[in-house]
Amino acid sequence: MQKIKSLMARQGLKSPQESITDLSPVENLRIPSKEELRELREQPIDPLAEQEMIESIEEKLPAELNLLELEEYKDRLKKQQAAVSKKVADLILEKQPSYVKELERVTALQTNLQLAAVICTNARRQLSVSKEGFTEASLGLLANQRRRQLLTGLLKSLRTIKTLQRTDVRLSEMLEEEDYPGAIQLCLECQKAASTFKHYSCISELNSKLQDTLEQIEEQLDVALSKTCKHFDVAHYTKVQLAYTLLGKTQTAMDQLHMHFTQAIHNTVFQVVLGYVELCAGNADTKFQKMQYKDLCTHITLDSYIPCLTDLCKALWEVMLSYHRTIQWHEEHDQQPATPTPDASQSDDLVVDRSYVKKKLEHGLTRIWQDVQLKVKAYILGTDMSNFKYDDFIVVLDVISRLMQVGEEFCGSKSEVLQESIKRQSVNYFKNYHRARLEELRMFLENETWELCPVKSNFNISQLHEFKFMDQCRSPTLSPSRQGTSIQIQGELSLFQQYLQDGNPFEMHFENKEEETEDVLASNGYESDELEKSAYQDYDSDSDVPEELKQDYVDEQTGDVPLKSVSRETIRSKKRSDYNLNKTNAPILTNTTLNVIRLVGKYMQMMNILKPIAFDVIHCVSQLFDYYLFAVYTLFGRNDMPVPSPSMPTHGGRESGPARVVGPACLYESSGLGLISSRLRTTLNRIQESLIDMESGGENASLHIPTEEKKEKVPSPHLSQMVVLTNGGTLYGLAQRVVATESLVFLAEQFESLQSQLDTMMPAAKKPFLQQFYSQTVSTASELRKPIYWIVAAKAIDYEQMLLLMSGVKWDIREIMSQHNIYVDVLLQEFEMFNKRLGEVSRHVRIPLPVSNVLWEHCIRLANRTLVEGYANVKKCSNEGRALMQLDFQQFLMKLEKLTDLRPIPDKEFVETYIKAYYLTENDMEQFIKNHREYSMKQLANLVNVCLGSHINKKARQKLLAAIDDIDRPKR
Repeated sequence: MQKIKSLMARQGLKSPQESITDLSPVENLRIPSKEELRELREQPIDPLAEQEMIESIEEKLPAELNLLELEEYKDRLKKQQAAVSKKVADLILEKQPSYVKELERVTALQTNLQLAAVICTNARRQLSVSKEGFTEASLGLLANQRRRQLLTGLLKSLRTIKTLQRTDVRLSEMLEEEDYPGAIQLCLECQKAASTFKHYSCISELNSKLQDTLEQIEEQLDVALSKTCKHFDVAHYTKVQLAYTLLGKTQTAMDQLHMHFTQAIHNTVFQVVLGYVELCAGNADTKFQKMQYKDLCTHITLDSYIPCLTDLCKALWEVMLSYHRTIQWHEEHDQQPATPTPDASQSDDLVVDRSYVKKKLEHGLTRIWQDVQLKVKAYILGTDMSNFKYDDFIVVLDVISRLMQVGEEFCGSKSEVLQESIKRQSVNYFKNYHRARLEELRMFLENETWELCPVKSNFNISQLHEFKFMDQCRSPTLSPSRQGTSIQIQGELSLFQQYLQDGNPFEMHFENKEEETEDVLASNGYESDELEKSAYQDYDSDSDVPEELKQDYVDEQTGDVPLKSVSRETIRSKKRSDYNLNKTNAPILTNTTLNVIRLVGKYMQMMNILKPIAFDVIHCVSQLFDYYLFAVYTLFGRNDMPVPSPSMPTHGGRESGPARVVGPACLYESSGLGLISSRLRTTLNRIQESLIDMESGGENASLHIPTEEKKEKVPSPHLSQMVVLTNGGTLYGLAQRVVATESLVFLAEQFESLQSQLDTMMPAAKKPFLQQFYSQTVSTASELRKPIYWIVAAKAIDYEQMLLLMSGVKWDIREIMSQHNIYVDVLLQEFEMFNKRLGEVSRHVRIPLPVSNVLWEHCIRLANRTLVEGYANVKKCSNEGRALMQLDFQQFLMKLEKLTDLRPIPDKEFVETYIKAYYLTENDMEQFIKNHREYSMKQLANLVNVCLGSHINKKARQKLLAAIDDIDRPKR
């Protein structure tokens, strides 16, 4: 365009603006002249073309100028110029139509631009008129309207800000009303509104104030959350959880809740114990507030120990119940369908929160129970309970047992911490308690007069208070406070179900023992025999006697003492040897026996409540029985008083029992049968070694016995001076011996009835001990009848007098006698007197059939052994003398059978066989010696010397005597 303008300038053309007024629509374009064309040819079209043209000229001035050459060069250049110019002119002429056409378009454009300029000028003039007449007024109205709208919005904002400024008052009111969700909702809305008006300078201060208020709400919300740890309220907790949900801090709330439960446990137990300590301390200025809980527990007095423990467990129950109800609330809440939200991320967050809360609560169960155990453990071990009364200690065990039951229902825990702590205290307490009870038992035994304790015929140990717990364990409807760990929950409900809304499992109502009565003692102190007889008849009535008790002594007849010939018909008939037909079949026991039974009940009650020490307690229970058995044996089964008798050597008899009676009584032992079985002897030795302090009272007592071992042993009791065992008129204390022995048998029967109960309490690994105790100790009680009643039998009959009378009989007679010797009548008189005295004793103490049978058996055996001993003292004897021996013995048997119903007569064959041996030949005698080792060496030697003396030579006699000596040698 610039080139065209320059060309037009050179041609003398004006610009469109300059020539617009001079042009007409029909003016023709002027064609340039030759000179203009020539001039145009001379003008370069384009600098690049000019440069190409110049570069195409190859000739250049030489280095050395030559005029001729320059002229030639000039001409050549002119020719070239002419050629170029011609070419340019040709090109211009060739393009001229295009140029003209384009020039016309430019001219038309210039015309259009002029018209547009005129239109714009007119429009401006008209707009100016419109502005002056209309626009300024209208726009003013619009501006005012816009300003009004702005001011209205500003007023609304100011009112909102004013409301925000007054929100703190409402928030305070809502917090006082504990409307935490509403307060948080309002505060969040205020914060959102404040962010809308943050462009106002006053809002920044309000934002800060709202943030402080929100933090204050969170603090009060935390306090409200802590209140649920002690007293859970569904509505209150629902508000708190909703508030935390609005804050988006559900997980934080759960973390805080567990911290509050831990703190609640600590604060609760501390305040309870502190209250009792300060109450007991009175005005003493001790800084208990600053003490650690563990140290504080050591200041609890014995009188306040149980009330404090009960209140402690009550308070801890409230905390655990609140936690249980918290879990229950979340379980019910999780079952409700979640509110659908458009935001999927919120639903995911809700699922995560619920999962976290569930896991946290499940984990918290064990943690909270562990805290409870540790607090109670510190309390339990803080006091030495070794001096507690038994009933108080049982209450402690009962409370702890109930607490362990709570723990098992709370989180399935076995409460190892509590079990270990209470086991330590129980073992310590029970060791001291048992030691005191053994000493007490020794004192009772030493002061026992062995008089009959009158109890009713239907007496049963279940009637004693100490065994009431056994009925309660079997009855689910009784108060659970005395049932230990084997409680049957009412209606199969757990403690948390029973006491969910009201009550407390540690609000125990213990039985008032003073108001209870034991209807076990029979009436005594009868004014006349008729009253006594009528009373016995009342007791014998079948109306109040259970069937099993009617069979007690029938079973005893066939169980404890083997009777070889007692038939059912004989038992049903009235027997001469049954001295208890006019008495009721009430159990024979003493006050000491009753005391031992009560102790067993207390021990079992302790085992029932506290299973971990069951073995220790059962071991102590066995010691009670062991000591009673050993005491009865020591007091009545030994006899160190010699029986007055003439000088009489004892031959070859080895001792097989502790009853050392000098004289013919040793004949019984010489038989080799023995009064004490090997099992009973082993039991007595075991008791003496493990339980009896044999050196107590001596000058060098316990020098070689460790202190701990000595503490576990008890001195053997001595017999009360009021008990006389040397009076023949009372059959040497037979009444006391019967009461002592049969009370032991009765005690053994009670132990037998308790075996199944004890077996359930005993740990599986320790059950062999219990089985061994029953098989080797309890079952041997009835075996003590033999050594105890044998002492009476050995003294009741004057066997020495019979030997003296037999020694005066002449046996080498030559004619058959038809009259028996006088010693038989004397012996029968002794038995009649024994029978009479036995009847007199039975008027005071019922003599059971097994006892009378044992007494008669012992007396008859001793009498028969004495007969054999008397026959063995014979120096000379004829066949007629042997016939007299048989006559005497048959007379004795005939009269004896009228005095007793005992069949067969004990040792009848023993005497008959010995008498018949007088008729044996030499060969038969040798075989007799080998087969009959029940006879003593002296008795066998007498057969050889007296019977065969005149029929065999000296060598044969020495042979037989050597055979006798060989038989006797192992006994030495």
